[in-house]
Amino acid sequence: MEKIRIQKMIADSGYCSRRKAEELISQGRVKLNGRPVKLGDKCGSHDLITIDGERLYAPRKKNLVYLMLNKPRGYVTTVSDELDRRCVMDLLTDVEERVYPVGRLDRNSEGLLLFTNDGEFANSIMHPSRHISKTYRVTVRPDISDEQLVRMSEGIEIDGKKTLPATIIVKEKQEGRVVLLITIKEGRNRQIRKMCEAVGLEVARLRRISIGPLKLGMLKPGTWRELTAEELRALRTAIGKAK
Repeated sequence: MEKIRIQKMIADSGYCSRRKAEELISQGRVKLNGRPVKLGDKCGSHDLITIDGERLYAPRKKNLVYLMLNKPRGYVTTVSDELDRRCVMDLLTDVEERVYPVGRLDRNSEGLLLFTNDGEFANSIMHPSRHISKTYRVTVRPDISDEQLVRMSEGIEIDGKKTLPATIIVKEKQEGRVVLLITIKEGRNRQIRKMCEAVGLEVARLRRISIGPLKLGMLKPGTWRELTAEELRALRTAIGKAK
């Protein structure tokens, strides 16, 4: 077997995404034949890779799985949680293949979340250079001004860095609350919430309703389904066209 980068080997095995594998390597948690590795190191099929002391088995031919879940509030987007909180994986107990989440939604957010065991696909969706669009239905309080809309749309500084321009549509207005559709092309940590907080808005509810061409639709909270061939093809097309 030709030697490949260790992060690719980890992703291909279904352990986690390539991006997460790179984090594990940077944290010194991955060893090759007993020695810590660094990003860029390669391995072959006969090498022993361990993560936190647990042996990683070389990728096998596997059935590639692509799922979408309507994540309810109250679940964390991790494979396991040291605080014993409810994890999104608890909702996938009847999925035979080992899959992992593509990106994340914070505990109090809900909506569309992808899962797969295809490391290359997951990396393509999450990579910052792809700028895959994500749309959220966001309920904010108390009201929103034109100035606040413009500031968030044009880009606003959070965590020391300005966000990319966003598309924001006022969907509904009631006394003391506004429903917005916010589309962004990056995936920074708690980005929507931080954008709203930066202009003085309180987020009452946040639900992701689409990733690229893929829409949540009428999928019930807490349930999942496989992506159709058409949905998968549309996503791959979007990844290929994204800049």
